[in-house]
Amino acid sequence: MNTEVIRVNRIKKLRLEKEWSQLELFKRSGVSQSHIHYLESGNKQPTITILRKLADALGVTVAELLDEEEQTA
Repeated sequence: MNTEVIRVNRIKKLRLEKEWSQLELFKRSGVSQSHIHYLESGNKQPTITILRKLADALGVTVAELLDEEEQTA
């Protein structure tokens, strides 16, 4: 599976599990709402800095955001 797709799907999945809007994730991560939208729609690729901010806000590690096994399990 493509790691870009994993990142996009995993970010959105974790956000929705917390019942957060993109605005709430922005408030907690500092990553702009429009950037989150572009990431989740696959129009942008996250940098490691963005991944760290999102992981911290979502309460997971960067490795967990990239964990392909959890996506396919």
